[in-house]
Amino acid sequence: MINCRGIGSCGTCAVAVQGEVSEPNWKEKTRLELPPHSSNNNRRLACQIKVNGNVRVTKYDGFWGQGSGVVWTS
Repeated sequence: MINCRGIGSCGTCAVAVQGEVSEPNWKEKTRLELPPHSSNNNRRLACQIKVNGNVRVTKYDGFWGQGSGVVWTS
């Protein structure tokens, strides 16, 4: 339905990530400041993350992953 093909504009790949990953770039920060996201919920855009080591990823409910119910975790 909505898919930005990895350029970080749609926000549907928002996940919580724990572990060794890159710092957020300006595109990711900007998108996560727009509704329905909130900078307070500790989400990252999976398409913008560079993995640098072991990570744990959690996907939440809601079309943009903005919910509070866990859908999947690694």
